Amino acid sequence: MKQRILTALLMLPLAIAAVLWLPTGWFMALVAAVLLLGIWEWARLSGLPKPHQRAVVLLLHAVAMAALARLAWPEGFPSVVAVGCLWWLAAAVWLGRSQLAGVPNRGNALIKSVAGLFMAVPAWAGAALLHADGDLGPRWMLYALCLVWAADTFAYFTGSRIGGPKLAPSISPNKTWAGFWGGLGGVLIVSVAATPLLGLDFSYALPMLALAAVTFVASVVGDLFESLIKRHSGAKDSGALIPGHGGVMDRVDSLLAALPVFALGKLWLGL
Repeated sequence: MKQRILTALLMLPLAIAAVLWLPTGWFMALVAAVLLLGIWEWARLSGLPKPHQRAVVLLLHAVAMAALARLAWPEGFPSVVAVGCLWWLAAAVWLGRSQLAGVPNRGNALIKSVAGLFMAVPAWAGAALLHADGDLGPRWMLYALCLVWAADTFAYFTGSRIGGPKLAPSISPNKTWAGFWGGLGGVLIVSVAATPLLGLDFSYALPMLALAAVTFVASVVGDLFESLIKRHSGAKDSGALIPGHGGVMDRVDSLLAALPVFALGKLWLGL
């Protein structure tokens, strides 16, 4: 736990500085690099242990992002984000059929590797749309991150203190309903506190709370989906790159689902 906290304290200021002060183009490149590190780990979890196989998956994701940045920015990015939201609805159904594609074979490895495209690329597109949204765009991006951080933090401490019935025992035995409700309460608190900092008055409180709640549910789906794929592969963590935190995918799994949902919800609500 000490190592986990120390790593977080070192990384958090760097992440906040990047969000608030990098130009959008550089920010998009940084987010792409982080997500590609996660996809490298994801390819292994999917059932592709050989480096050259994972390199092909990584290249496909990099080409997809580069092509979208070149040909579809910014007009086409809302459509990419919408596709990502549809994917996470499908992933939620997949969670209810946890044995689906669980057998380690080439076909299932391909399915899971392709799923990475629908996870990483829309999340990257959502981050880009948020960050580029006028002078307050970086604040909106930071707010989206804070929602996920608050969800993880409140869920962890509430769940570990209260315990109780498990949220998804066949997928992630440590997650509880107490943690779920604690995480939801945390994001609602952050939503109320952030509203004036985003240039909004409290007449926007209801849509802000609704967006925060939906984003929280999406983050839970993202977290559980990675847990499911790790269970299929027999892995405890996606990697060991981040001391005390496992791999990159272990840190961004919730964000992969939360960012496209948040970005599309913000557009739809006109915030």
